[in-house]
Amino acid sequence: MIKNITNYLEEADSFKPASPKELEDFRIKYLGKKGILQDIFNEFRDLPVSEKSSYGKLINQLKDRLNEKIVTFKEEFEKQASATGKDDMDLTRDAAPIKVGSRHPVSIVRKQIIDIFSRMGYTMSEGPEIVDDWHNFTALNFPPDHPAKDMQDTFYISLNPDYLLRTHTSPVQVQVMETEKLPIRTISIGRVYRNETITYKSHIQFHQVEGLYVDTDVSFADLKQSLYYFVQQMFGDAFKIRFRPSYFPFTEPSAEMDISPKKGETKWMEILGCGMVDPQVLENCGINSKKYRGFAFGIGIERMALLKYGIPDIRILYENDVRFLEQFISE
Repeated sequence: MIKNITNYLEEADSFKPASPKELEDFRIKYLGKKGILQDIFNEFRDLPVSEKSSYGKLINQLKDRLNEKIVTFKEEFEKQASATGKDDMDLTRDAAPIKVGSRHPVSIVRKQIIDIFSRMGYTMSEGPEIVDDWHNFTALNFPPDHPAKDMQDTFYISLNPDYLLRTHTSPVQVQVMETEKLPIRTISIGRVYRNETITYKSHIQFHQVEGLYVDTDVSFADLKQSLYYFVQQMFGDAFKIRFRPSYFPFTEPSAEMDISPKKGETKWMEILGCGMVDPQVLENCGINSKKYRGFAFGIGIERMALLKYGIPDIRILYENDVRFLEQFISE
């Protein structure tokens, strides 16, 4: 085949395609992966060294001639199509279907929560996911020997043990109380991390939204009514709600809020923790606790999504299974 390079050169010089298809067939014949030029290169490797110089020049000449011929006629066909307004497209065909994507259920619920509290006058605050011990624990009344501060429960930054991946979004609330003017009405939303065993109902990372209201005249009744309104807007009127006494280092009194998934059922599910901000926390943040009071609450967004959409396993939310996500296209 390598002996016929001169014939290939003559064929390339005389080639005049009548259509783009003929040009493409010509290109594949010579320059395709299994084309003539590839076969020539394969034979060239086995030639004696004394013949490689002369044949190498001819091969390069053939390659350049072919590329030049193809580019020239391709530009000519494109100009003709542009001038006539015609191309190979069949304008009568239906458009190719565009696959519609979907938002993640966590993103859907996150937006719904923000919308509800925005209507109640809350602003949104954000902060870093790596925080110091003061903002994550000490300012919130966690004693030095609190179990939550153990390595088994918290991800510490090995280079500096005073810094850690935040275990809740409360550090953002601390920053807000330290820097912003009163009164404060804000929600802090974002990803948090806890060193827990991954199961159907818990994960090492999840999303949380925490609310904070600080003013001169704030009561537990204000907290309850705010949360009643939130649940009604999120789930409707069919759900029953109850508060149970609880304990958190940063609120006193503290409570957990449960919701009954279906009307008439006796099964309850905890959806959030809440309480009146401990006066010491206000003082830690430079707020006069004799003049100001406040309430706070924390909501797990994944738990809201599981409840709202009847999802049985939290791990599904992190697998990015398209079959699962397609169910939320209409949301």
